Amino acid sequence: MTEQGKVSTEHPDKLLRKELTLLDLTFLGLGAIIGSGWLFAALDAAAYAGPSAVLAWIIGGIFIIFIGLAYAELGSAIPKTGGIVRYPHYTHGSYTGYILGFLYLLSAMTVPAIEAEAAITYITTISPSLSSLLTATVSGVTILTLPGVGLATLLLIVFFFINYFGIKVLGKTNTGITFWKLILPTITFLLLLIAFNAKNFSSYGGLFPSQVAGASSGIVGASAMLYAIPSTGIVFAYLGFRQPVEYAGEAKNPQRDVARAIILSLLIAIVIYTMLQVSFIGAINWQAANITPGNWSGLLSSPWSHGPFYDEINAMGKSLGLAGLIYWGYLLLIDAVVSPSGTGLIYIGTTTRTFYGISTDGYFPQLFQKLNKHRIPIWSLIAALILGFIFLLPFPSWYLLVGFISSATVFTYIMGGIGLQTLRRTAPDLKRKIKISGASVIAPIATIAAILIVYWSGFTTLYYVLTALFVGVPIFWMYYAVRELKMNLAAGISLGIAQLLANIGIAYFGYVNIIAAPSTTPLSDLVTSFILYFLGFLAMLVVPTIIGYVMVNEKGKQYIGSGFWLIGLILTIYIVSFFGGFGPLGSAAPIPFPWDTIVAAVIAIAFHYAAVYSGFRTDEIEHIIKDQLEEG
Repeated sequence: MTEQGKVSTEHPDKLLRKELTLLDLTFLGLGAIIGSGWLFAALDAAAYAGPSAVLAWIIGGIFIIFIGLAYAELGSAIPKTGGIVRYPHYTHGSYTGYILGFLYLLSAMTVPAIEAEAAITYITTISPSLSSLLTATVSGVTILTLPGVGLATLLLIVFFFINYFGIKVLGKTNTGITFWKLILPTITFLLLLIAFNAKNFSSYGGLFPSQVAGASSGIVGASAMLYAIPSTGIVFAYLGFRQPVEYAGEAKNPQRDVARAIILSLLIAIVIYTMLQVSFIGAINWQAANITPGNWSGLLSSPWSHGPFYDEINAMGKSLGLAGLIYWGYLLLIDAVVSPSGTGLIYIGTTTRTFYGISTDGYFPQLFQKLNKHRIPIWSLIAALILGFIFLLPFPSWYLLVGFISSATVFTYIMGGIGLQTLRRTAPDLKRKIKISGASVIAPIATIAAILIVYWSGFTTLYYVLTALFVGVPIFWMYYAVRELKMNLAAGISLGIAQLLANIGIAYFGYVNIIAAPSTTPLSDLVTSFILYFLGFLAMLVVPTIIGYVMVNEKGKQYIGSGFWLIGLILTIYIVSFFGGFGPLGSAAPIPFPWDTIVAAVIAIAFHYAAVYSGFRTDEIEHIIKDQLEEG
């Protein structure tokens, strides 16, 4: 790292304002967790898992707690704004850092647009005067028309200005909004218990019904419950736990408060979301929803799909003759703007800090570190706003996007457990105000949890995640490798362009022959297509890595070599994803459920320790430890 790089990594953090308290950090987490997820995920999870969706929320929450515990120590020991994209660089250097940093940016930049769309969708669908804002596509997915995009754009602009005026304004605004967001869901699940019908848990297929949305792909029973965790908004909702880590550089007492905020926000969220799922399933009125009793998959195409809790409360009020419930439904309409908007507000800030963190690592220009008079990275904030606009033109439905975002984000969370145990090995002298007990057990469990969530999302989602990732990786060769690792400029540009073009060509082949293949395609043809696709994917990934390794300086060789484990993990989990029970082969998969999950867990353990022992004491960690000693 150049001397200039050292300054860009450390100095800007000292200029950020330290304004956030424990309550602010906790509510940043809760504010991000309780967004559009609470408005839509209960219906989506019930459609895919039936009553076992309740267990999916609990299992998903426990998995995320293990990941959160790993980040609690990292965030307290190294409180850096945009920390999640910086920790991989600190433990494994730039190659691993860039790949996971770009993937995290890819997931974060889409959330403000999704939350803005969710707010408009919820209101528009149930208000005749606003019905023109939405139009249905041939697949039954609704997208915003130009007026809808305009209204969502206004929301993004509001998010921008609240963030623009500084972290104190953002923190206090979010704290007020989050109080509201805690009260509404809590009272809603209590009201729904009035119409609780135990038959919905026992008489329509029981805990693991067969008439679920994934049945045509063979995803039923316990596998449907696990599939629901990454694919129906469950993990998407819980992902907000990371906000205390992202904003740690602007906390008054990060060493004490970051870990507490992570755990508090997750525990509160697990209770609220589990009770929302219980009450939603218990209060389903099949006749009012215009669904055959027990047809869980029908929830997705029912009139309730655009405003689940509003429609359920409204139907309940009419059937019981309780006008007060109908009025409560109107409050839910207000919350349909408040909850997603509060989350979108936070995530524009998260995207801002992700750009900032990636820039301090040297992957993006230093322009993204420039602060405005309110000590906010202004060009990073502008970039977050522009990307929000792009993802609105037009954006698919909430239901289709949460799986992609969840898997992309959780894939980056493999560095929680890996980073925790790597730094315990390479930097035992790093000051840790919070030191997690049992880290040698918690760290690998956190890695297993992250890998399993990604695996359960299915081959199709993983295909989209990896295709999108390798649109961005060529920037590493064209910019960072040339600037910091002394690769020849012409070679870096050529290598990047070649990898980008290869990724596009291979992705097109995979989409036509695997992802969009007709349901009548013989399994042997699918397997042949996958082998050809995978060989191309393997070459697109490995060949540039080897060429790059040969052409960079010694520091670059150390950085790239330290990331070989990540390349191996991507390739291995991709193979298992295709041939496992969550892949396109369905019930004919040679590695059926639950053996595929066991295989994925073993792979996670193996690569966890490979990653831990690939890490090294980076220059950035040396600087951090030196600063800690100087500060006493």
